[in-house]
Amino acid sequence: MPSSKTNIRNSFPRLSNTDLKITSDPDDQYNCIAWAAGVSTQWWWPAEFKHWPAGVPREVTVDAFAQAFATVGFTVCATPDSEDGVEKIAIYVKSGRPTHAAFVTPGGKWWGSKLGASHDIEHRTPYGVGGNVYGEPAVFMQRSAPSAPRPKMPNTLA
Repeated sequence: MPSSKTNIRNSFPRLSNTDLKITSDPDDQYNCIAWAAGVSTQWWWPAEFKHWPAGVPREVTVDAFAQAFATVGFTVCATPDSEDGVEKIAIYVKSGRPTHAAFVTPGGKWWGSKLGASHDIEHRTPYGVGGNVYGEPAVFMQRSAPSAPRPKMPNTLA
C-alpha cells in the first residue's frame, strides 16, 4: 500500500520528496480556506451549514473568497514573495472557481496547505500544489504578520 507521502506526490506531481513535509494527521474539523485564514476550528466554505464570514456573498467566486480573507485583514498583493513582517496567502483557481488556499509559514521558506479533510502539508513554493487538482495560484493576498506566531494546528506531527 502506498504511503501518504506517495499518494500526495501522485496527486501533486510537482512535489518531490524534498519539497514536501506532512505536518499533521488527517482532520476534518477545518479546511484549507480556514487554515490560510488562521482558523483551525471551522470549515470555511460558502455553502449552507459551513462557516462563512458575515456579510460576504456565499458564492464560489474569486471575489467572494478575497472578501472572506479581507475579513481577517488580508488585502490583494502582486506577488507571493516573502517579506519581513508580512503574512501572505495564495488563492488557487481552476476553471474560474476558487478551489484551495495556502499560506507562507513563519520564516517564509515554506507554504502550508490543508488537503481537504486529509493532512496538513508544507511545500516550498505556492506552485507545488498547483496543477490538475487545485488549478493554479491566481490571487495573492497579504496582511501584517501577527506579533504572536501562528498557533500550531490540531494533530500536528512536528
